[in-house]
Amino acid sequence: MNKVLALIRGRARRIPEWKRKEVEYLVDLLKKYKVIAIADLTKLPSAQLQEIRKALRTRVYMRVSKNTLMAKAIDRVVNHRKGIEKLKEYLKGSNIFLFTDMNPFELYMLLEKYKIPAYAKPGDIAEKEIVIPAGNTGIPPGPIFSVFGKLKIPTKVQEGTIWVAKDTVVAKPGDRISPELASLLQKLEIMPMEIGLKLKVVYEDGVILKPQDLKLNVEEYRKKIEEAFLNAYRLGVGIVFPEKSIIEAALIKAQMSALALAVEAAVITSETLPYVLTKALTIASTLASILASKVPELGFSAVTQPPSEVVEEKKEEEKKEEKVREEEEEVAAGLEALFG
Repeated sequence: MNKVLALIRGRARRIPEWKRKEVEYLVDLLKKYKVIAIADLTKLPSAQLQEIRKALRTRVYMRVSKNTLMAKAIDRVVNHRKGIEKLKEYLKGSNIFLFTDMNPFELYMLLEKYKIPAYAKPGDIAEKEIVIPAGNTGIPPGPIFSVFGKLKIPTKVQEGTIWVAKDTVVAKPGDRISPELASLLQKLEIMPMEIGLKLKVVYEDGVILKPQDLKLNVEEYRKKIEEAFLNAYRLGVGIVFPEKSIIEAALIKAQMSALALAVEAAVITSETLPYVLTKALTIASTLASILASKVPELGFSAVTQPPSEVVEEKKEEEKKEEKVREEEEEVAAGLEALFG
């Protein structure tokens, strides 16, 4: 009898072969890839999941598996990957596991690109601020007025339709979408939700990163890098740092400074003569204008137009100055390549 009971218990505890193989496979993945992420599959249509998989197949390996089996696989690699046991806290709900060697920030931005807008449904949680914009809703007056009133949206009737008087925030991040708000947003064709893979957590080298840790304002960083580069470039020109593009700009700047100093000191050379004459002509014209207004009987009149050759020379120097500014702008524009 005891032997029979032992045999029955042994069979009851026997783990199916497919589960053993799955755990072994997950262990290999956990050891092979540098970055492991868990994403939420809730409400994600299978068609879109396949599209994301196809688009990222060369950079991210995705696998859907049971949370219990992933937990066992994690237990098997705790001695190989420090801190990886923290991932077990996120093994809840419907998940997909992502394995990659790319930067976690790059992974986050890549997944964000494959999200599509969707209408809100009753009970959904707002992911960002939802605003009803001011203007014509195109909806005729009727019972829906009470919905606008309940949501505290200021309205007026104009040209036979309901107009929203001003931009109105109807939901903040974390708010639950009510049935009335979901219905109104759909009537206004506002899609505040996004459908796609939502990262829950990312693991890399013992560090656990959440979505809020990975979200970057790329435009802000771009501007900061451009500003830093231009400041460094101008400093390089100022100290004449020995680099080709800087040397060229520094020489033009030095030439312009020397020319300005020579003109101010009225040093006559073939290069400075047009500018000295232009300056003298300007002073003479100003003085003549003053005398013409103060002492008209002297018969002075202002000189309004410098000789054409002087104008041409001045334009040439202005072009050189413009070249320095253009070089700075071109170098700054080149930074766009850093962000795609």
